[in-house]
Amino acid sequence: MENINETSTDFFLLGLFPPSRIGLFFFILIVLIFLMALFGNLSMIILIFLDTHLHTPMYFLLSQLSLVDLNFISNIVPKMASDYLFENETISFIGCGVQSFFFVALAGAEGLILASMAYDRYVAICFPLHYPTRMSKKVCVLLITGSWIMGSINSCAHTAYVLNIPYCRSRTINHFFCDLATMLTLACMDTWVYEYTVFLSITLFLVFPFICISCSYGRVLLAICRMQSTEGRKKAYLTCSTHIAVVSFYYAPFVYTYLRPRSFRSPTEDKILAVFYTILTPMLNPIIYSLRNREVMGALRRVIQRFCSVKI
Repeated sequence: MENINETSTDFFLLGLFPPSRIGLFFFILIVLIFLMALFGNLSMIILIFLDTHLHTPMYFLLSQLSLVDLNFISNIVPKMASDYLFENETISFIGCGVQSFFFVALAGAEGLILASMAYDRYVAICFPLHYPTRMSKKVCVLLITGSWIMGSINSCAHTAYVLNIPYCRSRTINHFFCDLATMLTLACMDTWVYEYTVFLSITLFLVFPFICISCSYGRVLLAICRMQSTEGRKKAYLTCSTHIAVVSFYYAPFVYTYLRPRSFRSPTEDKILAVFYTILTPMLNPIIYSLRNREVMGALRRVIQRFCSVKI
């Protein structure tokens, strides 16, 4: 390995699974989760596109969340599975840069989209009469476009920096994907200035949106308590609890991983936490939003009935 590292510009990913029966079990489990995530997110995107009852800002934002999750997990798992099956730990310098770019861009976009969804629910519950103007089609498109553009710009800056710093002889990344923070540990220079920019990015794309989401739902909960209708209160609680569950499951491990000082981090712990926001969250999002949502289940029945009638 050392001889290869001296002459090659490739990186080496140590992966997630140990070479044992337990490793094989977890590999099969991750592949099943990946297939469930693909099916769930693709189904949500297609369902929202086909059913006109779901052509609302809330479900348009949800379709974008599914699109992000679909790309997020597809950026990580296929390469990881290929490495395990073919025992090929290498990833090219360019390939590592591409994977890092999409990881950072999609992570930033998802954080902003989740904040947009919280704003949508805040306006819908606290200002229902102003909802058509505050969450018009134009506003919705601007929120989505802004999320994708800001995430991509942030990713370009981080990826360009990491790919242009000198690396020491060892190019072994103790992770299952090209994580920028882990790559920094291989640098042959002091990166403390860049680490402050990482802290700033996490604050802008994760901490600040999380604070906005918390404030929005604080106002929403107050509005729910004042509702006269029991049915309306129940529906609002259901919608908000769903979103809060998704947000907590995504933000908590992400923030805990990247805001800790490097001296408090361990590769094993980072890998376990990364499984939550790169693999489990993309699989759980469509399940949480579909199985607990009457409108989605109703849309699914209508689409199935439509296709059945066409075949008959």
